Amino acid sequence: MKKAPVSKKVTTALITILIVAVTLVMVIPFVWMLSASFKTEADVMKIPIEWIPKYFYIDNYKKVLSIGTTSSTNYHFPLAYFNSIKVAVISTVVAITSATLAGYAFAKLKFKGSNVLFIIYLAQMMVPSQLTLIPRFVIFSQLGWMNTHLSLIVPKIIAVSSTFMLRQSFLGTPDELREAARIDGAGEYRAFAQVMLPLVKPAIAATATVQFLDAWNSYLDPLVFISNWKKWTIPLALNQFVGSEVTQYNLTMAACCLAVVPVFIVFLCGQRFFLKGLSVGAVKG
Repeated sequence: MKKAPVSKKVTTALITILIVAVTLVMVIPFVWMLSASFKTEADVMKIPIEWIPKYFYIDNYKKVLSIGTTSSTNYHFPLAYFNSIKVAVISTVVAITSATLAGYAFAKLKFKGSNVLFIIYLAQMMVPSQLTLIPRFVIFSQLGWMNTHLSLIVPKIIAVSSTFMLRQSFLGTPDELREAARIDGAGEYRAFAQVMLPLVKPAIAATATVQFLDAWNSYLDPLVFISNWKKWTIPLALNQFVGSEVTQYNLTMAACCLAVVPVFIVFLCGQRFFLKGLSVGAVKG
């Protein structure tokens, strides 16, 4: 058996060390966040850092969730949690629905000017969302959508990046299957729903994961369009723990730990589709 050259072993070792170092750099902040969420306010900034608290102070979570009489302040965090789930789920559903239909149309339905229309559609990606804040503010004010979740959900209907990804996925599916379904008497919608759609499920799952995370983490839009605390989402609710003079790091970290739970659940459920879905979109373009 041929032995691997020493230089190759050294290179492999260095790459492994680099990967481990980068992983630690990314994981350590999460470990500190989890540790700080179980500490008192005085222990959070103690040097050296106590990675494992001597006493797990669960009252931080009770204060954040306004459970019992542990805190005199009601942060309304459960309501913000519900609002975030509502906005993220509905935004994901409408975005994936429109992106799937548009992606299929651009990939399989050939009509005059389809390529030009698709280029115009993609051109929206060159316009930063911050540039449209003022026009959206004026429009939503006239429609009476300020301080409602419609101002956060409706703009998600047009999901350009998701449409592009799903179009690429549909392009990678064989046209023969669609044509065979049409010959057997299936209409366009039935061929789409029963034949083509199942073929791109991994791409849909990957795109849905990205859309959910985008809606869940959105901060600027709620900050501009939502001022009523009853409509706050989690990014806005987290501001309650940060003051101009004092920041309650223990409560902030407890709230952040609660905020990342749905993110972990969604990613763990969709991770087996994620890489596969992204690679499917690169098969044909």
